[in-house]
Amino acid sequence: MFNPQARLALRRATLTALFTTLAALIPPATAAIDRNALDAAATRAGELPRTHTLLVAVDGETLVERGWRGHAPDETANIKSLSKTLISALVGVAIERGVVQDVDQPVVELLDGRVPADIDPRVETISVGNLLSMQAGLERTSGANYGGWVASDNWVRDALTRPFVAEPGGRMLYSTGNSHLLSAALTEASGRSTLALMRDWLGEPLDIAIPPWTRDPQGIYFGGNEMGLTPRALLRVGELYRQGGEYTGERVLPAEWIERSWQPRTRSHFNQDDYGYGWFITRLADVPVYYGWGYGGQLLFVVPERAMTIVMTADPTPPSNGSDYLDRVKDVIDALIEAVDS
Repeated sequence: MFNPQARLALRRATLTALFTTLAALIPPATAAIDRNALDAAATRAGELPRTHTLLVAVDGETLVERGWRGHAPDETANIKSLSKTLISALVGVAIERGVVQDVDQPVVELLDGRVPADIDPRVETISVGNLLSMQAGLERTSGANYGGWVASDNWVRDALTRPFVAEPGGRMLYSTGNSHLLSAALTEASGRSTLALMRDWLGEPLDIAIPPWTRDPQGIYFGGNEMGLTPRALLRVGELYRQGGEYTGERVLPAEWIERSWQPRTRSHFNQDDYGYGWFITRLADVPVYYGWGYGGQLLFVVPERAMTIVMTADPTPPSNGSDYLDRVKDVIDALIEAVDS
């Protein structure tokens, strides 16, 4: 004869099993989508003078997949500085795997023999996190300084020996040299190329192709520019973040890393948006939006509150019209989000 406690435990187990079965039979709530508004916003995207492709996924279903001016979603595109977002993802995996201690680790510890002997002592205080959030304090290697930097015979040394124009951890100084130092640090600390890490840690689990891209004079893959991915591959990267670091049930990226990457740490004076670890942070259609941005209009938007991922690629050659063009893109993204009600 059952005692009362055993009878209660059995009843709870039976109810739990019943609720689990019912939950599996009930389809998840789906967003209310205004297809006409979605199509109209997509058409507006194509009318922008630089647009090559647009992809929009909601709840994991691709609802828009378009190409213009002879370009297609399965065509490899130069994603320019949007590759900084992927470098950030690699750092997150590297921390989880113990290749990097944490974001507070000084980058000179990882670069080891690649650090010049005559650096400013403050370089030794620059952390991995400072580089991810563009707060290294060193003179920028982007903008007017970009050409001279990539023409140098050692990009790592050139970036590390630039003068300080702010203190480490201070104001945002957007610099591709920062993300290239991260690529060099990952290469040195792991003993593997950034390409190999990218293919192993992201490409294979997401089932996307990652072709070789530009390398510096020492053979280090460019950390933060000139990487090539298809728009469909970018959509999977966005979906990985939207789903908290899982893809097709496999853990690829720590959920905690995504949360930390999307935490505002500084602000861009170019577009006035916040910046985390390789991601810009803003609000569009009155909901939080996280995006990676590459020169010319290479963009990856993740909108968790609408279960949306949006990819746009565009002409990567000058002139890009910078933030003015981004503002026009944001108007389109705003309309796309508004077409999907929560």
